[in-house]
Amino acid sequence: MDASLEKIADPTLAEMGKNLKEAVKMLEDSQRRTEEENGKKLISGDIPGPLQGSGQDMVSILQLVQNLMHGDEDEEPQSPRIQNIGEQGHMALLGHSLGAYISTLDKEKLRKLTTRILSDTTLWLCRIFRYENGCAYFHEEEREGLAKICRLAIHSRYEDFVVDGFNVLYNKKPVIYLSAAARPGLGQYLCNQLGLPFPCLCRVPCNTVFGSQHQMDVAFLEKLIKDDIERGRLPLLLVANAGTAAVGHTDKIGRLKELCEQYGIWLHVEGVNLATLALGYVSSSVLAAAKCDSMTMTPGPWLGLPAVPAVTLYKHDDPALTLVAGLTSNKPTDKLRALPLWLSLQYLGLDGFVERIKHACQLSQRLQESLKKVNYIKILVEDELSSPVVVFRFFQELPGSDPVFKAVPVPNMTPSGVGRERHSCDALNRWLGEQLKQLVPASGLTVMDLEAEGTCLRFSPLMTAAVLGTRGEDVDQLVACIESKLPVLCCTLQLREEFKQEVEATAGLLYVDDPNWSGIGVVRYEHANDDKSSLKSDPEGENIHAGLLKKLNELESDLTFKIGPEYKSMKSCLYVGMASDNVDAAELVETIAATAREIEENSRLLENMTEVVRKGIQEAQVELQKGVLRQIPVVGSVLNWFSPVQALQKGRTFNLTAGSLESTEPIYVYKAQGAGVTLPPTPSGSRTKQRLPGQKPFKRSLRGSDALSETSSVSHIEDLEKVERLSSGPEQITLEASSTEGHPGAPSPQHTDQTEAFQKGVPHPEDDHSQVEGPESLR
Repeated sequence: MDASLEKIADPTLAEMGKNLKEAVKMLEDSQRRTEEENGKKLISGDIPGPLQGSGQDMVSILQLVQNLMHGDEDEEPQSPRIQNIGEQGHMALLGHSLGAYISTLDKEKLRKLTTRILSDTTLWLCRIFRYENGCAYFHEEEREGLAKICRLAIHSRYEDFVVDGFNVLYNKKPVIYLSAAARPGLGQYLCNQLGLPFPCLCRVPCNTVFGSQHQMDVAFLEKLIKDDIERGRLPLLLVANAGTAAVGHTDKIGRLKELCEQYGIWLHVEGVNLATLALGYVSSSVLAAAKCDSMTMTPGPWLGLPAVPAVTLYKHDDPALTLVAGLTSNKPTDKLRALPLWLSLQYLGLDGFVERIKHACQLSQRLQESLKKVNYIKILVEDELSSPVVVFRFFQELPGSDPVFKAVPVPNMTPSGVGRERHSCDALNRWLGEQLKQLVPASGLTVMDLEAEGTCLRFSPLMTAAVLGTRGEDVDQLVACIESKLPVLCCTLQLREEFKQEVEATAGLLYVDDPNWSGIGVVRYEHANDDKSSLKSDPEGENIHAGLLKKLNELESDLTFKIGPEYKSMKSCLYVGMASDNVDAAELVETIAATAREIEENSRLLENMTEVVRKGIQEAQVELQKGVLRQIPVVGSVLNWFSPVQALQKGRTFNLTAGSLESTEPIYVYKAQGAGVTLPPTPSGSRTKQRLPGQKPFKRSLRGSDALSETSSVSHIEDLEKVERLSSGPEQITLEASSTEGHPGAPSPQHTDQTEAFQKGVPHPEDDHSQVEGPESLR
C-alpha cells in the first residue's frame, strides 16, 4: 500500500492517505472482515464506469481526485499551488477523518470522548488568549458565532421572548450597533439570520476630526444610545473591532466596555488583532478585549491550519439559554468540530502557537520600518505600531497642489484638480499592487479601495504568512520591488496632466478620462464622420485607431500602446502606457494627431478610388469616342462643322489622386509629367524635433555634460536640412520647372507646343485628329 501511495503526485493527498491508514491500524482491534460478493453485485449495465466491476482501490480513487483537482496531464499545466500545508496541516485534515470514525463509537464512549475534546480545547484557548472562565462555540461560517451571540442577547434581555416571540420585539425594538468600518455585509447577514428588519441596525460613524478615520466615534455612539432609549428602543448589542477588516485599526475597547456596562449592552469584539493576546506584550486597547462579553477568532489562518473552524469565546452562566441560542448542543457530533483544532494545538504546543503569531507581527513591523525610509510611500497605520496589518499607498504631490486638500481627502470630489490627481494615484496603486503580487507572491499582498484614502495596498501576514510561508527575505524583496517601481510611477504621474493639456490643445483629439487606466492617458481621434454625440460602435474610427496603433508600435519607442473601448463606451481609443523616462508629451501628442490624420486621408483615398476610377474612365471613354468619330471622313467633317475643334485642345491624362481628367499640355511644354495633385505629406507639427542618432522617439533631449553642445546641435540640424534639399524628388524639380512660366525669356505655351509637336511628329490640334493619352499617362 505504501509503495502504491508513492505514485500519487500530490504530496498532500499521499500524506493524508498514509496518515489515515496508520490511524485506522492503531484504532482497530482486528482486521476488517471481507464481505462475500457472490450474489450481491448489482446489474451494472447502466452504471457509469467507475462503479462498474468490483470497485476501485484507494490509489485509483486518489488518482481520480488528483485529476479533478489539478487537471489531466493532457490539459495545460495549471499554476502551482502556493499554499504551504505542513505537518500541522495534515493533523488538522486528519481530524476530519478521525471525527467521522469516532462518531461510529457507542454512545457512552462517544459522549466521554467528545466532552474531553471540547473541554480541553476550550480551556487551552481561554488560557492562551487571556479569556478567563469562558465557553467556546466552534463554527464553520465565521459570522455564525456572532449570530448565535445575538440570539443569546435577545433571550437574556427579553424574558418573555420564548413565549411571545415577535410581539415582544415589536413593542420594544432591539438595536444592534455596528461600526462604519465593519466588514461589508455583516449587518445584512445578522438581520437575515435573526429575522429582524434593517431599522434594527445602527451604523456608528468613525472619527471625522480627531483620531483614526477607522475607529468608532465613542461620543457619537453614546448620543445614539440615548436617542434610542428616548424613542422606546432597547440597545441590545455592540460589535467592536480589534483590527478592522480593511486597515487593522482597533477601537477604543476600554471606553466602549464602560459605555456598554452603563447601558446594559452586550459587547462583542472581532478582528485580526485579537491574535496578539497570545503574546507576552499586548497593547492596552487590545488587552481590553479580554474583558468583553464575547469575541470571535479565526485560528486557522493565523496558524496556517486548513479546514479548522472559527471559535467564539463567550461568558454566560445560564446553560439553558445557551442551549436555546444554539451555542451548545447535546449532539456529540457537534462537539467533534473542535477535533481538528484539538489535534493541531497538541502538535504545535504553546511555543509553536505563539511563535507563529509572533513571526507574523515581526514581519509587519519589518515592512513598516522599511517603508518609512521610502519616498512617496504613505503608511496609513503609523499610530498603531503594534498592529499586525500594514496599509500603504503610493502618493506624490504634484507641483502647485494645495496641501490643505491633501490633509482632508474628499471622497466625492469631482475629477478636477485634487480629485483628478487622486484618481491618477488610485490607478497607479492598482498597477503597483498587481506588479508586486506577481513579483513577490509569498507576500500575500492585497489591493483594496478605501472611501477616504482611495486605492491602497494591504500586508496582513497574520492571515497569510503561515499559509504562504512568508519570511523576512520576502519582505525585503517586497521593499526592493517597490523602490524599483517608484521611478515609473513618479514619471507617469507627472506626465498625465501634461499629456491631458496637450491633447485638449490639439485639434482632432479628444482626451478620455478613464480612471481604471494606469498609463499616461487615453486619447481618441475624432475623424470627419465621427458622431460625437453617439457612443455606438464606429467602424471607421476602429480602422483608424488600429492603423494608428500599428504605426506607433513601429516607432520602437519605450512607450506601450494599446487599443480598446472607451470607459462605458464602444468607441475605440488609444491607451498610452507607463513611462519609465522623461517623455516629451508635446511631441507624443503631435505624432499621434499627425499619424491619425495621415491614416484617415489615405483611407478615404482608398475608399473613394473605385468611384473615382469609374467616373474617370467614363469621361475618358466620352473623349475617346469623340476622337474616333472625327477619324471617319464623312462623320468627322460633319462633326467638325457642328463642333469645331478648339485650337488649344490637347490630349487628356487621368489623375487617380484628384479623380479627374487633366490636359496633357504641361507634359508637352516641359517634357515631364507633372505632379498635379500629390498625396498629402505626412503632417508634422511645428514642435516635432530632429532626433539625434540613437535617440528613441518621444524622449526629451539630454542636457548637461552628457548632451551635445548647442552649436553642434544646430550644425547637425543644418546638415540634415542640406541632405533633405539634395535628396529632393522629381516632384520638387517639376514644381520648380513649372514656376518659370511667365518669366522673361520663357517660351510661350503655343510656340513651345507647336515646336515640340512638330519635332515629335504629333498631329497639331487644328487637324482632325485628337490626341488621347494611353494607359501610360494614367497616374
